[in-house]
Amino acid sequence: MRTHFSGSADRSHRFAASGLTPSSLGGITELRYSEQPGMMQLLLLPVLKQLSTQSRWQLWLTPAHKLNRSWMQQSGLPLEKSMHITESERFSTVESMVKALRTGNYSVVLAWIPYELNDTERQELELAAAEGEALGLIMRPQESVRALSRQPDATKIPSDLFH
Repeated sequence: MRTHFSGSADRSHRFAASGLTPSSLGGITELRYSEQPGMMQLLLLPVLKQLSTQSRWQLWLTPAHKLNRSWMQQSGLPLEKSMHITESERFSTVESMVKALRTGNYSVVLAWIPYELNDTERQELELAAAEGEALGLIMRPQESVRALSRQPDATKIPSDLFH
C-alpha cells in the first residue's frame, strides 16, 4: 500500500479526533473475504469505526444492493456520515472510486469489484487515494477467480450488510 501526506496544516483536523496520523491514510487495500457469516464484520468494523471519528464521509459503492441501515446503526456506524451509491459496471465503479478518493471528502471509499484490477486502474486508484488522503477498500469474495466470467452484479455480498 502506498501512502502520501502533503503536510498541510489545515488538514490536521481530519486526524486529531481519530488518533490516526496523516501518513496512516492515503492508500488502496484489497480485502478478499470469506462468505462465512460474521467474517466481514470482524475485519471491516474496527477500521470503519475508527475512520468514522473523522469529520469526513464514508462512501459505499456497491452492486445492486441497498445498505442495511439497521446493521449500520447496530454496529455503531454513523448514518449521517455514510453515503451509498449503486454501481453496476466495471468502469463506472473504478472511475467513481477514483473521483471520490481524489476529492478528500471521504475518509474511506468501499467498492465491491469482483475482478482483478489492471495496472492502470490500480495506479489511478493509488494516486487518487494519496491525493485525497483517503483509504480505498476494494472488497472481493475469495471465490472471485471463478466469478470472473460472471457479470459484476452476480457478486455475493454478506446479506447482513445489505438487504
